[in-house]
Amino acid sequence: MNRASQYVRTSARAGRGCLAGCMAAHTGDTGSTGETTDAATDAPTDGGARRDEAVRAAVEQGLVGPATPIIGLLDVTGIRAAAAALHAAFDAVAAPGTPVLHAFAVKATPLVPVLRLLHKEGIGAEVASPGELALARAAGVPPSRTVLDSPAKTPAELREALALGIAVNADNPQELARIDALVQSAATRSPLGLRVNPQVGGGSIEALSTATATSKFGVALRDEGAREWVVRAYLDRPWLTRLHAHSGSQGMPLELMARGVAETYGLAEEINARAGRRQIDTIDIGGGLPVNFTADAQTPTFGEYARLLASSVPGLFDGRYGLVTEFGRSLLAKHGVVLARVEYAKTAGGRAIAVTHAGVQVAARTVYAPASWPLRVGAYDAKGRPKAGPDVVQDVAGPACFAGDLLAEGRSLPLLEQGDYAAVLDTGAYYFAHHYAYNSLARPGIYGFGPDAEGGVRFATVRTPQTLEEIVAESGGRHAEGLAGL
Repeated sequence: MNRASQYVRTSARAGRGCLAGCMAAHTGDTGSTGETTDAATDAPTDGGARRDEAVRAAVEQGLVGPATPIIGLLDVTGIRAAAAALHAAFDAVAAPGTPVLHAFAVKATPLVPVLRLLHKEGIGAEVASPGELALARAAGVPPSRTVLDSPAKTPAELREALALGIAVNADNPQELARIDALVQSAATRSPLGLRVNPQVGGGSIEALSTATATSKFGVALRDEGAREWVVRAYLDRPWLTRLHAHSGSQGMPLELMARGVAETYGLAEEINARAGRRQIDTIDIGGGLPVNFTADAQTPTFGEYARLLASSVPGLFDGRYGLVTEFGRSLLAKHGVVLARVEYAKTAGGRAIAVTHAGVQVAARTVYAPASWPLRVGAYDAKGRPKAGPDVVQDVAGPACFAGDLLAEGRSLPLLEQGDYAAVLDTGAYYFAHHYAYNSLARPGIYGFGPDAEGGVRFATVRTPQTLEEIVAESGGRHAEGLAGL
């Protein structure tokens, strides 16, 4: 029997009293209770307790251990709750009957079972490459619920999208010219739009800020002559019916995101007024809702953002426009954990160091830019139970052969010892699904978890662990003599 398909029944009572109380100690948080926050109602949920039970079950079942020292875990209950909260947040502020497509940014967690789960929860797909489109199609996401965004679409990509009826947002005048030619040569059902950059400014992480004066994305609206060019582009093309902007990102304040949406809405109103009709019928506001990486609470919430938009751009929700959103990190980050075994515990210069199997290969952003992407680390014992005890300042290191491969530096945690487990929290987006093959380290297996009928935990395989044979094949194993023969 496949290990991941077996049921693991863990007592609903065993250790329950310690789960919430131990969270502040074993995550290094101050005042955290281990509870998450529902994104629509702000009501506490039991995401921390589910995580603790899943870690213990993964160890008991042997999903993780000496032979398999690293895995990724996804909380299916939490993902479903996040999807429901997103729907509820926008339903609460939009006029009845307003068409709203929530399209998950596939780049955040490019895993077919995740996309399939979200599709079943009423979430579409925003794709930005042929690979992401292939993943969305493999997950069964229909073209009518798929949006193609990318600053570098090839003619072949555009031709495929238009043939399938996928919504396309052109990034620039040259791409729009390509679409002109394709539309003239063959009819399409694709809703077509143009991406603009409202140039409202950046957030605290420059590399992620998409609405700066010099951003590579979209048509820069404040550049000389650009706004008039955009208006004329629509007036000359009656089939151009959508307008797209994406101002959000990690580190971006909600007020600045809302200003970008307001600028986009104002442009849509101007275009429609000059056209004398409702030519633009849908506004794509992008995604980029920031995630709180300091505690279990999910803040800001979808509800907070939707209410801010409704108060600052009320016309967006009065039913005259359809809406598209493209959230990614905010849907998945809180519901993923990297669980890694402590292979060795040592000291250097008086500092305790836990050497684990999770490092740059699953957390490249954190390792290379720790100030922008700090992650919480939970401490679990060899049986998968939350560790108690006094905090000890220590480093949590990865397996890669360079000194900077650190998940956490100088972090106060219960002392991690050989055979214990480090749980890297908030890693459901942009982490274990984005493998970086440093040192030819294998991609870890990923498993979703949910409750079974008897109050325990069951797992389902999302991605199988990469084998050594697969590493060799991907590294040109079939072409070993290729260079020697030249």
